[in-house]
Amino acid sequence: MFIDVHCHLDMISDIGAVMGRARKAGVALAITQGTNVESNNSALEISKKFSEVLAALGLYPINAIRLSEQEIASIVNSIRTHRKRIVAIGEVGLDLKETQELEKQARVFAKMIELALEMDKPIIVHSRKAEKECIEMLEQAGVKKVIMHCFNGKLSLAKRIVDNGWFLSIPTSVKNSEHFQKIIEQMPIEQLLCETDSPYLHPDKLYPNEPANVVVSYEMIAKIRGLKLKDVEKQIEENYNGLFDR
Repeated sequence: MFIDVHCHLDMISDIGAVMGRARKAGVALAITQGTNVESNNSALEISKKFSEVLAALGLYPINAIRLSEQEIASIVNSIRTHRKRIVAIGEVGLDLKETQELEKQARVFAKMIELALEMDKPIIVHSRKAEKECIEMLEQAGVKKVIMHCFNGKLSLAKRIVDNGWFLSIPTSVKNSEHFQKIIEQMPIEQLLCETDSPYLHPDKLYPNEPANVVVSYEMIAKIRGLKLKDVEKQIEENYNGLFDR
């Protein structure tokens, strides 16, 4: 079976048709991410409607800086309330591409890290242009269950992620990305997962992307590592189960 560990189904129209195509492509699981109050609620509703969809709740860093401390606390409490209905905390982290406002982002990310530790859930991390800062915060907190989503940092930092026992998720844009192809080539397959980031990062630079396309990430791993697709499927499933069951 194929697994998409990071998508945004609340941003996709006609989810029924999209999930029908995912099933046809062999996608057995897709984790839809929350980024604010509305998308957290949508993630819960979508996961209730579709058995293949699991929910992760979080607060996107750019959204976080626009909120009051009271609103942030309310989101943290809401996520805690739904702990039995979610599989991970995400999408959370830091972003220094869209803003240089780091202090508040870091405070919110620290709260999300604490929540993941408290709930014993994996944390799915956005780290655009703030890769080193994210890694340092996670290391200092002693987090063990980490997925670095669409990690664009230096390969030396990717190696640091691996050394920490964390996971790197390979987006479908790997088809045209030398960076992600190098991650596949150089990092242990035992610490790789696959994602679409739907509706973004389409393998053919189109829009929208969808979970059915996660197969492309698997195919690229198989091609680069010289493996059969079935063997990659099995390994990624083992990686997923090891992270989400431990």
